[in-house]
Amino acid sequence: MPQDISLSDVKKLIGQEIGVSDWITVTQKTIDSFAEATGDFQFIHTDPVRAAAETPFGGTIAHGFLSLSLLSAMNYNCLPTIREQTMGINYGFDKVRFIAPVKSGAKVRGRFAMADARFRGAGMLMITYDVTVEIEGERKPALTATWQTIIQFDPKDRPVDA
Repeated sequence: MPQDISLSDVKKLIGQEIGVSDWITVTQKTIDSFAEATGDFQFIHTDPVRAAAETPFGGTIAHGFLSLSLLSAMNYNCLPTIREQTMGINYGFDKVRFIAPVKSGAKVRGRFAMADARFRGAGMLMITYDVTVEIEGERKPALTATWQTIIQFDPKDRPVDA
């Protein structure tokens, strides 16, 4: 996948897988930092001894929202940039499903397919991605999501055929 594309190229990518990120290791330190930031200190995330003794996971697991928030880093790692883009905005999710837990120390990566791309107004492009966050060595993914982002650009750069 090219690292730099034009607005006029985006629609050609609908229906295609357009990026697979590098693996990210989800460490206990990362999990603890996320707990600190969000105030979610449930023992399944922050107490390795208790989580090993009292859960079927064998230790701590990442917060589902931590796994979801890693999509930003995964996106920057593997998706092409749009030359005319002046700013990107996270518009939200139509659907998120947490399928399998991410154990502390596991590696995850994002797999992005472009589901849709449509121009909105003079200087915005909404892109919808179908995303899967895979766990290295696991059959089931950590999560699947339908993610919408908005690319802003100068209206003078809008493709004529858009």
